[in-house]
Amino acid sequence: MKSKLHVLALKPGRRPGARRHTPLKMFLLILPWMASAPAQNALWFSPEMVVEPEPGSAPLLEPMPGPSTNSNLGSSPHAGFGLTPLAMSSPKATAQPTSPSTDADTILHPDPESIWQDGVGQGFRSTTHTFSVEAGVGLGMASFGSRQAHDLALTSLSYGHMLGPVLGEGHWYRGNFEWRVEVFGGMQYHPNVNTDGWLIGLTPHLRYNFATGTRWIPFLDAGAGVTATGIAHPDLGGTFEFNLQPAIGMQWFVRDNLALTGEVKYMHLSCAGIDKPNLGVNEVIGMIGLTWFF
Repeated sequence: MKSKLHVLALKPGRRPGARRHTPLKMFLLILPWMASAPAQNALWFSPEMVVEPEPGSAPLLEPMPGPSTNSNLGSSPHAGFGLTPLAMSSPKATAQPTSPSTDADTILHPDPESIWQDGVGQGFRSTTHTFSVEAGVGLGMASFGSRQAHDLALTSLSYGHMLGPVLGEGHWYRGNFEWRVEVFGGMQYHPNVNTDGWLIGLTPHLRYNFATGTRWIPFLDAGAGVTATGIAHPDLGGTFEFNLQPAIGMQWFVRDNLALTGEVKYMHLSCAGIDKPNLGVNEVIGMIGLTWFF
């Protein structure tokens, strides 16, 4: 008879009536704790969002300044695992929201730049441009060698640019120099009206605008250019002529960048001896118009 070897497997005992907790049941039991504020602060801390403790719960503890307390928690490498999240989740460590930078707003939404350096009437910025439209009449003078008075009807377009910042600070002549170029044209209406009385010219100018601190800006102006004209004998002998134009005027700013412009100037036409006769045409001209500043 062969002997049989029976191996007894020992199983851990269990008290009668005790509940058996499967892994699923244990997960369901700890799920409410994981949803609580302290657990979220400890396990799911994010610098961008901190979950505040529920009303009535104990406040979170913060570590006192001083040397690390990891040595008092044992030699386990995970001994201080839960301390850092609790300390970092402190309300004191939460970044406070900051208001948007006003400098950034200024860069993104700049204010329109004024044509004035320090306010209306205080002189123009060096970057200011001008554009003028004017019309007027010229009253001829039979003088300075001319035999006839040539009366003219004229129109003018001009563009200008300031040549620099305000000059003469603290003096009565405080103001800006302005470089301008003018295109003008018109017809003679006296002594006779015919197709030969036309003229057209191109003239560079140098203007000085006085800074008065008001909306009234006087100026001095001088220009010299070239002219083509059909006006001939007895005062002119050819189509090509030179023109000289000293002027004085005033600009009244109806808006910060728009002025009503008026000027009185003297104009002389002659050819410097290129043709004969060369007695010249002399005019006192009054012009009025609008000037845009930009």
